[in-house]
Amino acid sequence: MCVITTYAKNENRSAITWHEFPAIIRFLAITVGMLFASCMVNSEVLAQTETAKTAFTTHYEPSAFPMTEMGQVAIGPLVPMLTATPHLFGNWGGIQPWLTNRGIFLNVTVNEEYMANITGGKQRANVLAGQVAAALDIDWQRLAGIPAFWTHMLVINGHGNSLSNAMGDSVTNPEEIYGARGNVVAHLVDMYADKGFLRDRIILSVGVIPTGSFFNQDYLACSFMNVSVCGNPAPSKYVPGGRDWPSGNIGAVLRVRPTLRTYIMGGIFAVSPHAYNGGISGWALGQDGLGKLSSQVEIGWSPSFGRHHLLGHYKIGYWYDNSRYPNLYADINGNSFQATGLPRRYEAGMNAAWLMFNQMIHRSGDGLANGLIVIGGVDYTQGSEVAMRDHEWIGLLQSGTPWGRPMDQIGVMFQYMEMSHTVTLQQESSLALGLPYLPNQWGAVYGIQSHENVWEAFYSIHVARGTAFQPDFQYLQRPGATTTFHDAAVVGFQFTTNL
Repeated sequence: MCVITTYAKNENRSAITWHEFPAIIRFLAITVGMLFASCMVNSEVLAQTETAKTAFTTHYEPSAFPMTEMGQVAIGPLVPMLTATPHLFGNWGGIQPWLTNRGIFLNVTVNEEYMANITGGKQRANVLAGQVAAALDIDWQRLAGIPAFWTHMLVINGHGNSLSNAMGDSVTNPEEIYGARGNVVAHLVDMYADKGFLRDRIILSVGVIPTGSFFNQDYLACSFMNVSVCGNPAPSKYVPGGRDWPSGNIGAVLRVRPTLRTYIMGGIFAVSPHAYNGGISGWALGQDGLGKLSSQVEIGWSPSFGRHHLLGHYKIGYWYDNSRYPNLYADINGNSFQATGLPRRYEAGMNAAWLMFNQMIHRSGDGLANGLIVIGGVDYTQGSEVAMRDHEWIGLLQSGTPWGRPMDQIGVMFQYMEMSHTVTLQQESSLALGLPYLPNQWGAVYGIQSHENVWEAFYSIHVARGTAFQPDFQYLQRPGATTTFHDAAVVGFQFTTNL
């Protein structure tokens, strides 16, 4: 998965543009003081953030992103909101305003990342990875008079390698971007349509959709480069029923907004039994074996507290995949399948759940994220079938407003990832039998896995219109969730520009 950070319009009002739902993090006490950052915002621009694709309006205007104020209406975790988005090359000689006035939103974003481990891990390594993304969104009310109808398409071209592979840590990846996206010129991420009803209080989306573009997403989290928390958290985004960006699922999502600051979403997605949804390029939409379904639901609340309008986004969600998956340890009798040689036990269904929030606790400017914001969450999957059972994270963010740089941001985050007891039993069985460790959803295994901690800090610098440079430092304790390799210190940077 990868993300290109984004820029979005701020209407400079107390209403909120994105949402999440209440969460009590089981390990909240672990972290006492962390500074997390994610949105460089002033009264005109929200930068370096997960795309929300919503702007608060009191009247109709072409926005290409329905459900004003509600939910993650994002196409994916990389394309900026196109209405009033700052571009490096301005308005493209008048082309952008001409297109926007006709409801056509065309955007190209470039992201490059460099990461290196300076100590620890399997070996010293450094990698450069990046991608170019192009999105076409059409507001058909503006273009052709078709009310409350939008279409979306997103393709990407990527390059580079994964630092985690070289480090021997398949549990987490310090990069947001890695890999060549199928070695094709244009990898398909999504292609879907939205239809609004009851003044957009109800919206139906149908097509090829990354599940995490709607569910289990915190747009602020992608200010951090570590992909385990960026956009959609591990572990649920790495299993077939919840695969996320840049992998789209054929499916549909229904979003309902009962009140201005609450939403309910439900979705049905086809589950691909293949390693890649849509094939390695994303375009193979007619894959065989798509008979199973993942059903997702999420409830969100977006409060605004006090006279300073301290914005919060809270969400809680759940999904169930009715496919059958092998138990990571047991044979048909409940013993080690490696020891007995008997067929593995298959279990009906897979569950996942999440609690996520971000909340401003002190305001230092008028922008949507001009202030100190706390972010956190918990993500859980069924440990008998998934190697990582749960993942918790918490951090703080502060824009650069207090020191006169409102479009900069600074942040620190802590993540805790715990592997499942079942996969530990499997690995203990491998060790006792003198067999190599079996790879799992996270890749190669180098020892008996238990848990891994990740500490991250960054400072994002606004260097030009629509452009940011972000130095980043991460410290990985127990790389690969084992004690096989020494703790790793990773340094790098991210360069993002919205053309």
